[in-house]
Amino acid sequence: MSLLLGALTIGVLLSLLGISVFISFRVFNFPDLTCEGSFTLGAAVAAMLIIGGSSPLTATLAAVLAGALAGTVTGITHTRFKINDLLAGILVMTALYSINLRVMSGSNLSLSNSHTFPNAAAQLGLTLAGGAESVLVLGWKVPVHDLSILLASVLMVALLVLVLLAFFGTHIGLAMRATGDNSQMIRALGVNDGSMKTLGLALSNAVAALSGALLAQYQGFADVQMGIGMIVTGLASVILGEALTGSRRLSHLVIGTLLGSILFRLLVAVALRMGLEPNDLKLITAAFVLIALVSPTVIGKLRGPRPTGAGHA
Repeated sequence: MSLLLGALTIGVLLSLLGISVFISFRVFNFPDLTCEGSFTLGAAVAAMLIIGGSSPLTATLAAVLAGALAGTVTGITHTRFKINDLLAGILVMTALYSINLRVMSGSNLSLSNSHTFPNAAAQLGLTLAGGAESVLVLGWKVPVHDLSILLASVLMVALLVLVLLAFFGTHIGLAMRATGDNSQMIRALGVNDGSMKTLGLALSNAVAALSGALLAQYQGFADVQMGIGMIVTGLASVILGEALTGSRRLSHLVIGTLLGSILFRLLVAVALRMGLEPNDLKLITAAFVLIALVSPTVIGKLRGPRPTGAGHA
């Protein structure tokens, strides 16, 4: 049960990374690789500040601002200096590797003896449970410590999703979505599409940094390598989410991304339980994404061409 709760918690925290990828890839059609560096940057900034005595809330907010700054640099590099979008993200991601080493003053940091958000959530849960170490949920004996962290993670992610959906319904949010759909049209309406892209990339990388900061606190360490390949995990969440919802509405796609991330982590947990080597996780991740990308085409070919004139009297 602890393994299942752990997989669910990691899936919930990494769903923020999926939302980050969704904003850049789907809303703006921008292949932004900066999120890999921003994910680690958020973990590094949060870890350093927590070790230095800052509260988990202050450290996490600082990590979000650092991620937003990284996204802004990518946006300015692309829009102001006319650097190719993919190359702009690669340049900033590469620079962030050295910056993250500088921030952590090394390759990793331990948070084992620090006060983090999981510790606070676990303490609150134990207090509400009257000191009981476990509770019954649907007939299963569940540790209060793990359940409290999972519920706190779900609450934080749900709150962020509601804020994001509300933001994308505002005038600025609609302008950002329109920029991704048709930048030429939005320029004709007098909106600066470059500013919209920069703002969108700042938002995307701020969410990625938040995911990294929370995951580092949950795992108890920050490592300079923890962001490598994470964009594939985020993309897998987006693709699985689109397959689960089968809808093009923004709210459905965002919720689908959350569910896709959780499902993906459960699949990984099952694979590990069946004896998969941890060193093969990146390979399995890539295989899942490839299957998700190829499946619609294969299914379409198996069904064959649609009859001509179908639906006419």
